Amino acid sequence: MSCMAEKSSGKPRLLSGGNPQIPKGDGEKPVRAFIDAMPGWKHEVGQRLDDLIVRTVPGPGLRKAVRWNSPFYGVEGNGWFLSFHCFARYVKVTWLNGTSLDPLPPGESKHPHVRYLDIHEDEELDEELVASWLRQAADLPGDDLF
Repeated sequence: MSCMAEKSSGKPRLLSGGNPQIPKGDGEKPVRAFIDAMPGWKHEVGQRLDDLIVRTVPGPGLRKAVRWNSPFYGVEGNGWFLSFHCFARYVKVTWLNGTSLDPLPPGESKHPHVRYLDIHEDEELDEELVASWLRQAADLPGDDLF
């Protein structure tokens, strides 16, 4: 699809692996645009993650933003604790303070505090475990990336 077609269709451009290209922004609107543009089965994963985050980290302190073509979640005054990104075969959830979570998310990182959870198509999401990580991550000091 050419840039002209993308602009006329109003749909965000999909980058490598199907990750939506969404302009930098704060709040619900850019995160909603990102999730709405996630292709195929990844859209449902993004929606489930967002719903779970909102249910698990309620209140006015929850922050959302899009940076570097990924949605970020944090707690006001406590930094950012999570982001996710589409790849060709999975959605990668990045726990910015992941090495402090118990149990550790399975994916290692070269960054000292980061851990990953890769969600593949037709893979059952353990919402109880993810909610436990969300509660822990939201209570820990997050990352002030921006």
